[in-house]
Amino acid sequence: MRQYSSIIALICCVWSFGGVAACPDLSDFYPDDSKPADILASWERTRAQLSGIFDQCLLSSEYFALYGAAQFNTDRLSDAMESLERSLLLNPDNGAALTDYAEALLLDGQLFAAIEANTVLLNREDLPKALISEIGFRQRNWSALTSQTSWQLDLLGGFDDNLNGAPDDDLVNLTLAGEPILLTLNEEFRAVTGPFLNAHLQLRHRLLTPAYRHSFLGQIRGRVSKNRSSDVVQVAGRYNRLSAAGSSGRQWGGGFSHLLLSGRALFTGTDARYRHYFSDSARCRPYLGGALQHQAWHKQRRLDGIETKGSLGTSCPLGVGAQRLNMEASMLHNKALEPNRLGGDRAGWQIMAEWQMALPRGLLSAQLNHTQLSDRLGFSPLLENNARRNIQRSSLLLQYRDSLNWLGAGTQLVVNIYHQDQRSSLELFETKDTALELGLSWRF
Repeated sequence: MRQYSSIIALICCVWSFGGVAACPDLSDFYPDDSKPADILASWERTRAQLSGIFDQCLLSSEYFALYGAAQFNTDRLSDAMESLERSLLLNPDNGAALTDYAEALLLDGQLFAAIEANTVLLNREDLPKALISEIGFRQRNWSALTSQTSWQLDLLGGFDDNLNGAPDDDLVNLTLAGEPILLTLNEEFRAVTGPFLNAHLQLRHRLLTPAYRHSFLGQIRGRVSKNRSSDVVQVAGRYNRLSAAGSSGRQWGGGFSHLLLSGRALFTGTDARYRHYFSDSARCRPYLGGALQHQAWHKQRRLDGIETKGSLGTSCPLGVGAQRLNMEASMLHNKALEPNRLGGDRAGWQIMAEWQMALPRGLLSAQLNHTQLSDRLGFSPLLENNARRNIQRSSLLLQYRDSLNWLGAGTQLVVNIYHQDQRSSLELFETKDTALELGLSWRF
């Protein structure tokens, strides 16, 4: 708007009425835009001059339109909105005030209010020809913000010390006829180390409406390595809808995930989720959430279950640097769908923490997850005399991202370090896994 000061001056004269008699002629207060390099200083002088006659122009719509424009063009957004709103209260037909007010609404994050105000301008029959194309252009740009589609492609290579998720030990304690026996695992069930290649393609679509924010996510990812039996492909999709009411909001949605192992269907999960956000004076945003997931194991249907999850979490900006911390604690329950499922029902809890910090170059993030689950029944008479299985799983993911614009817009360097440690009362389920991967990510 700063380059349109002469146009604003024109429409102010056409669309505004005069204030009280004490308010002086404002024609001398309009900034001189003949020198674009000095326009900011010119707007600053106008603002200072107008503030000196504030008490004389309390009923002048033209005054508050010009004063609001000066505040807007000197980066005083909240003051500008107050002045422009007052101008429109004094004269709802003041087009100069409405032109600036629409753009101020956009910068204030009120996209649909800005589009509505801009629509009012476009519908005016007395809109100056000099503004018709400009108002129409920004209407198309603003409307485009309500619907956005983006793609992301990641290609990463790395090294994993346990490609097949094998147990820590090569020996397993079995119980046969009441006697403990050590069984040596077959070679194919021992940990396989080696390089791997990861590929990930993601489609994200966002649709904004005055009441809701809709998001659609579809992705496919795969990992290949020398251990073909552990190659995986995952196809997933998710829909979320967020409704906002003041500083609180509600989010609900659903999704699915289908996993193939070595080219064969292994697992399909479908879920529904809900989350309620609360406002908080400390800038953190706490929430309560719940999720329900149906789990289908295609080769071993007796493992099928329905898992419920109740969560309490928060998201907080940190005071030191550009940092953010997300935390969540959850209670878990997994109901067996088959009466003969090993271990029966499971229950436990989970804690998660995510931290990210903007660096002078790039973004550093970390994700820590700890889960504990216990079976209700003994897992198998062959293992530890039918002892109940307890699992404690901890994982840590460190990630660094940095833009590589010299390789093209939207190109990023990605470095991931991942470690998982799973402990169990049954040694067959004790595993460790560490992986390092490096690659590129493209967003378009």
